[in-house]
Amino acid sequence: MLQQLSGLDASFLYLETGRSFGHVSSILVFDRPDEAGFDPYGAYRAMLERELPNFAPLRRRLVEVPFGLDHPYWAEDPDFDLDYHLRHVAVPPPGDQAKLEAALVSRLIGRPLDRSKPLWEAYVIEGLDDDRFAVMTKMHHATIDGTAGAFMTQQFLTPDPQIDLTDDPPKPKPVPGIPSPTAVFGRALVDLARRPRRMIKFQRRLIEEVIRIGRSDDRSEVLKLLQSVPRTPFNGAITPHRRFVYRSVGLDRIKAIKTALGVTVNDVVLSISAGALRAYLEHHDALPDESLVAMVPVSIRTGDEDDPWTNLVSSLFVPLPTDLDTPAARIDAIRSSMTDGKKRHNLIPADLILDVASLAPGLLALQAARLATNPRVANAAVQPANVVISNVPGPREQLMLGTAPLRHYIPVSTVVDGQGLNITVQSYRDTLDIGLVACSEMVP
Repeated sequence: MLQQLSGLDASFLYLETGRSFGHVSSILVFDRPDEAGFDPYGAYRAMLERELPNFAPLRRRLVEVPFGLDHPYWAEDPDFDLDYHLRHVAVPPPGDQAKLEAALVSRLIGRPLDRSKPLWEAYVIEGLDDDRFAVMTKMHHATIDGTAGAFMTQQFLTPDPQIDLTDDPPKPKPVPGIPSPTAVFGRALVDLARRPRRMIKFQRRLIEEVIRIGRSDDRSEVLKLLQSVPRTPFNGAITPHRRFVYRSVGLDRIKAIKTALGVTVNDVVLSISAGALRAYLEHHDALPDESLVAMVPVSIRTGDEDDPWTNLVSSLFVPLPTDLDTPAARIDAIRSSMTDGKKRHNLIPADLILDVASLAPGLLALQAARLATNPRVANAAVQPANVVISNVPGPREQLMLGTAPLRHYIPVSTVVDGQGLNITVQSYRDTLDIGLVACSEMVP
């Protein structure tokens, strides 16, 4: 059965080049249990075999429309091979955090996924110090967003005393073959024939929204979206090379700050990021006089979606007060800028923005993406933001792989032309795990 990608899902494919990759990852760090003979690879493989029938994103692959006439489709892969997707690796001695970051993760995220297969890989990583092991998952952003990924992980690892990982996995059901290019082309023509009617409805609604905004007192808020941002060393055309590091902080410390100052956890995360960026840019004599601008992804899920395995995310663009030299001043400015950012964001309904992406013809969207990722354009154009900062709420309960408890849930995002640095925060139980991904030439 064919299922067409939404315009937003497809955009993560169109923006992919030989320098920019569309996958996002996570690192799950486990304590090895005391039981004799525990096999991390065997346990994770058994879990995957058990859950594969329940999670379509793991089994489906891309089917391109001939001539790029429209957005691609998903179809279940009739030749699915778990041995291809699941790999068993080890960190070089001494197996510390620096080895995991530089010798393994930084290299793995700098390689594209094979589009002829389902767009994910998983690596069971042994050799870590303190008798730990890890699992790194790598999944294309066209498949799921961060919120859906956290939900999937939670479903995989929720403790269930009724489940025995040594049981035989369920037998796979027969899968029909991939449709022929002629059949896919015919399906795309039918979809395109319906698009003019949808386009008319979209244009009518867009005009109504423009009139509403024009009559409101929020016109100046819309104009703020057009603000220019200062240049930094990590705003330009990226290379294929990546650098990844992570740190962890107790959630109780963040909540203490939040409570004392009457702000949100997200405000604290943004303020910490602003302080770190200010210190880094000052050290390299590259701190602009103006505030940097952060793009903050925002989930627009309602919980009532028919298909949870798609991207449902919008963005806030907010000033990041790197021009202020005290933490108190920065967090006060963040509180104000987030209020303004949410106000601007709410001016335009999120589903209207998703319609824009879905109604653009595939070939036109691809050409627009190619223009945006041209190195000359990336180096010369004014970027909408300096840095992406994302805060993904994670599970609050203890997760387990068999008898191995999960200790850290570390996010590993991606970078694109124009924003060569990404800061993503993932909460899990009483910890915030902070992952930084950068183009290694831009952020030494």
